[in-house]
This record gives sequence, C-alpha cells and structure tokens, in this order.
Amino acid sequence: MTHTIVRWNPFVELSAFNRAFGDWPYHSRHIGETELTFPVDISQTSDSVVVKASLSGLKAEDVNISVEEGVLTIKGEKKSEEMSEGENYYRREIRYGAFSRSVALPSEVDHEKAVAAFTDGVLTITLPKAEEAKPRTIQISVN
Repeated sequence: MTHTIVRWNPFVELSAFNRAFGDWPYHSRHIGETELTFPVDISQTSDSVVVKASLSGLKAEDVNISVEEGVLTIKGEKKSEEMSEGENYYRREIRYGAFSRSVALPSEVDHEKAVAAFTDGVLTITLPKAEEAKPRTIQISVN
C-alpha cells in the first residue's frame, strides 16, 4: 500500500466559501480576466488615518493615489519583466498588469495634507483627520 503526500492549500478550501459569499478579497475574478489586488491595513489615531498597502515589486512611480468622498483609491500597474532569449519558465506565478483597490476611510480626512511614503515594498499613507472628525474634550462645569 502506498500513500501520497499532498501539500495542504487553504485557498482550495476557500473556493467553496468564495462561491457562496463572493470572491476572495485579494484575488478578484471577472469574466475572462483576473484583476490584481493587494492587502491593506487601516488604522487611526485621534489625529490621523493611516493606510499601509503591501506593494512588493513596485516602484513609487508605478502607483497613483486619490481620495474622493471618503474613499481612498490606490491603483497602478506592475509591469512584466522582459524574458531573455533562451529563458523557459518552469513555473510563472508572479502576476503582472493593472491593479486598483478602493477602501472606505473610517473618518473624514483632510486629503490636501495627506503624505505618502514607499519603503521596502510597503506604501504608507497618512491622512490627517478633518477638524470636525477629531475628538473634542468637553469641560464639565460644577454648580
């Protein structure tokens, strides 16, 4: 009797979930095409909203950022590397092409004062909160 060892792939088991509840958020499928996307972390302090996006293999000039009506959109294109003559791939899993992701921001922000930095494949966008969105301290008067 022989046994075959099969590497467990959690994404295979998620496919049933995807069919029931929609696409896996990091790999969207559309009719006849695959859209590239990426994970993001969104946090906030009392003064700002911070969005971090994992964009490994990209350069800052390949990415565009916009904010409109409380929605942050990050889009761009990951360009394919040129294949050298005589190069034959055994496996090619790195995806190339256009990408876009829009996320609703948890607070109103002042997009005019937003700052973006790109370090080691991580895009960090710091968006100061609008004055009306910042928490206020109210003093209680004692009579």
